[in-house]
Amino acid sequence: MAPSSKYTYYIKASAAVADATLLFCGVGLIALVLITSSASTDEELAVVVRGRQMSERPCDEIYVVGEGETLNTISEKCGDPYIVERNPHIHDPDDVFPGLVIKIVPLLTSKKYMSAAGW
Repeated sequence: MAPSSKYTYYIKASAAVADATLLFCGVGLIALVLITSSASTDEELAVVVRGRQMSERPCDEIYVVGEGETLNTISEKCGDPYIVERNPHIHDPDDVFPGLVIKIVPLLTSKKYMSAAGW
């Protein structure tokens, strides 16, 4: 084998590896696009809440305190009388400020709340 043909062999081998890599990446990209396009979107899973249902539905497990709220009003609103016990980072129940993140476990499972949640 002449020296120039040896380099030609390596160039052809490198080109073959590059072509195989490109083909593999292309097939992977197409598969990824097909998988994500067949998955359901947020719009398909969205639940429409109208009217009083929004105010009657129970609070989420993670709750962010709003302006003018106290633990007492949040407890009444969400149906969780044990907010202080479930949130060890609250040292003083009177020291609640907007933006504070707390854990809520609603205890109210009446028909009103269940129907508002769509159950």
